[in-house]
Amino acid sequence: MEDIDRQIVLLLGANGRTSYTDLGKATGLSTSAVHQRVRRLEERGVIRGYRAVLDPTELGLSILAFVSCKPFDPTAPDDTPERLADIPEIEACYSVAGDENYILMVRVATPGDLETLLAMIRTEASVTTRTTIVLSTPYERRPPAL
Repeated sequence: MEDIDRQIVLLLGANGRTSYTDLGKATGLSTSAVHQRVRRLEERGVIRGYRAVLDPTELGLSILAFVSCKPFDPTAPDDTPERLADIPEIEACYSVAGDENYILMVRVATPGDLETLLAMIRTEASVTTRTTIVLSTPYERRPPAL
């Protein structure tokens, strides 16, 4: 990746609403040149989309937890992600190396909601779980080191 493209990616990673004009000022390119580069970065899949970053606490979802999953029957088909795909409280599902097969990032409003969600995960996916509740988040969503 060229240095200019890297700079554009870092600027958009910090603020996806940065205008082409502002990107041009920061990189020394014309607005049209920046527009072309951004379009190429999107076409190559380097930039996969833009979205609003929501505050979960303001939405009433103050509990963030990581749920590690391990199948009851290790010989059963590995379909945990498919079995859990329709549960909206699960924000992310990571396939991992180690004792567990998957780690789920979940958000809920109350401890009771977490308890209900864990029961649902265990039932739907036929897994055992180990849960870690996040107490604070000093930082997250940092851009990749380029």
